[in-house]
Amino acid sequence: MTGPIRYTETPSPLGTLLLTADPDGSLTSLSVPGQRGGRTAGADWVRDPALFRDAEEQLAAYFAGDLKEFRLRLRPHGTDFRRRVWDALDDVPYGATTTYGEIAARIGAPRAAVRAVGGAIGANPLLILRPCHRVIGANGTLTGYAGGLDRKQWLLALEGVLPAVGH
Repeated sequence: MTGPIRYTETPSPLGTLLLTADPDGSLTSLSVPGQRGGRTAGADWVRDPALFRDAEEQLAAYFAGDLKEFRLRLRPHGTDFRRRVWDALDDVPYGATTTYGEIAARIGAPRAAVRAVGGAIGANPLLILRPCHRVIGANGTLTGYAGGLDRKQWLLALEGVLPAVGH
């Protein structure tokens, strides 16, 4: 389906989220304020809050601690490699973490591809929905997050991986 990008903005504990979708309602991006590589509404975009009602309800339930797995149609745009990495993120369960090397192994990429995997994770257009915040450094440190390390820490605290922090 083609047509103008549909979007809505919705409040969250992480700031106002910008969601975009194809005209059929498949989500193409979720951005947080100040996100590295995040989107901003274009002049030719169409605000369509009704299209995002299910996504907003699921996000609200997630932020309330009542939802552990999103059930939404996702259609991110990216290379085959990036989409394989992003699909692997879906296998990281709520309340767990993984490493860049483990994601590389899941998609059958060689150890030398860890940097490329990190780049693909950093380019994830569906923050929160595709849980790139659950990927940490091999030494257990919180490493890069396009939405900012404070948000990554907040999300991991919400999921019980880290002690609760204020935001």
